Amino acid sequence: MKPSGIGGMAVMEGVMMKNKEKYAIAVRKSNKEIVVEKGTHNDFSDKVKLFKLPIFRGMLAFVDSVVIGVKAINYSTSIIEEDETKQVGQKGNTKKTTTASDNTSNPLLMVLAVVVSIIASVALFMVLPVLLTQLFSRFIMNTVVLAVLEAFVRVSVFVVYGILASRMPEIKRAFMYHGAEHKVLNCLENGFELTVENVKWQSKLHKRCKTSFIFLVLLLSIIIFLVLPAGNLAWRIISRIILLPIIAGFSYEFILIAGKSENKAIDILSKPVFWMQGLTTREPEDSMIEVAIASVSAVFDWKLFLDVATTKESKKNKKAKSNAKLRNQKQKVIDKVENEDILEEELMDEEFLVDMTNIKSLDEATIMAEVELTEDTDAGQDVAITEESSAKIRGKSALSGENSRRRIYNPVTFKPVRTSNDDEEDDEILKALDKFFDEDSREK
Repeated sequence: MKPSGIGGMAVMEGVMMKNKEKYAIAVRKSNKEIVVEKGTHNDFSDKVKLFKLPIFRGMLAFVDSVVIGVKAINYSTSIIEEDETKQVGQKGNTKKTTTASDNTSNPLLMVLAVVVSIIASVALFMVLPVLLTQLFSRFIMNTVVLAVLEAFVRVSVFVVYGILASRMPEIKRAFMYHGAEHKVLNCLENGFELTVENVKWQSKLHKRCKTSFIFLVLLLSIIIFLVLPAGNLAWRIISRIILLPIIAGFSYEFILIAGKSENKAIDILSKPVFWMQGLTTREPEDSMIEVAIASVSAVFDWKLFLDVATTKESKKNKKAKSNAKLRNQKQKVIDKVENEDILEEELMDEEFLVDMTNIKSLDEATIMAEVELTEDTDAGQDVAITEESSAKIRGKSALSGENSRRRIYNPVTFKPVRTSNDDEEDDEILKALDKFFDEDSREK
């Protein structure tokens, strides 16, 4: 089934789902109620057409995800804080609770939060590995070895960060909601209705996960920085920061291809990023799955999506069955024709053998007749097969079957014996001698 085009992320005690410009944040309150906040968010790529193009669109994908992420986390945090304040229930408490609108309406705070998040990410995963590697530059002079060491440190920082974060109770529950988000999307894109039972047995890994995007950026940066000319510390830090948007662009394109492709090679290349998702996803509870379903239902008509997809799939299967039936019928006709050709060839071979036997018998009969004719005639007579006898021979040959026409039979003919002039003179001398002796005997 084709991808739904929906993306999302886990928030505090909830899930945010985004479909094009619409998004919904579903949060579970302490009284088990699910609160859903809807809104719209236009990506930066919608404002600048250049960033709609491949590679360029991936450069701002991380920034867009940070912006909508900060907005969603602020809302979920405000819901949790408000719920906790109500639970305290101290009468006469004039402390103002923070609401979702308070956290998202101040543009300055939003920009500050986004900038801090981006700077922290770049510093943690790009600058820090360079600084840590620089500590070993006094002992390691080979630039290639230093680049490999930097790559190892960069991946290690990411893994350690994920492990430490998962030990925090709040983050651990966020990772469980992250797993619920993936399971719901997989259930939908695999063609199943969004029920808790259907979602539970789906995979908690997803090809379009932002964890995969970040880790893929790290992997591609390792390859690029290995071939990049080495320089001083300032050059190494600046080059990492400048090349980061380009690396992010290529990583984003790979994530898009992997999300739509069923190619085995793509699946093999996606294995490392799936391993990293194991750090940021956990098996969710049923109540968490319900929250994820509520978030999807608020921005996406999944029932219509399944109906359309099922109709297309049934038409595709029907067409495939029809094509298979036609192929089978065609193959049967081909097999039948081939069998008939084989049978015809066998019959032709048998008739050919019969023809050869008849021809052989006819040749023997002709030779015997010629021998008898030779014995009955005088030595001086011409011996030959006349036109009439040749016609009879051809007629008998034609009766041996239609396939005898494929073999041209030329009847054997004997050339007439030509008498030489010397033989004629000898005959005249003999006749003259006979006449002479006859006259001599008469006189006596």
